[in-house]
Amino acid sequence: MSVTIYHNPACGTSRNVLGLIRNAGIEPRIVEYLKTPPDRTTLVRLIADSGLTVREILRRKGTPYEELDLDDPKWTEDELIEAILSHPVLMNRPIVVTPLGTRLCRPSETVLDILPAPQRGAFVKEDGEAVVDASGRRIG
Repeated sequence: MSVTIYHNPACGTSRNVLGLIRNAGIEPRIVEYLKTPPDRTTLVRLIADSGLTVREILRRKGTPYEELDLDDPKWTEDELIEAILSHPVLMNRPIVVTPLGTRLCRPSETVLDILPAPQRGAFVKEDGEAVVDASGRRIG
């Protein structure tokens, strides 16, 4: 069962998603995309498979988004992809790829929609929010 997470260990949402994947009994392939950024082909495929646009994948907070003026509509999708390739921190995270789909998992419980195995028990996010009960069922 192949699951890949494009992960930033410094991000709480990314850590929560990794925890939910592991709570399903899956040890994913972890790509720390800031250390090993995806190449152009992989990035374009991730965006297309997620059903999002390049603009929807862009991360603003804690990135050079404003400095590069990426909010300007003059930028083409190809130019925005080049910006992400030059500054991987611009790629929002975590992106998870499973046999059931590719998603930008924000909020973290979005990953539950594409995991190929059920949760094995309770899961509480780092902020204390319970998202899975003791029976492995999604809360809320």
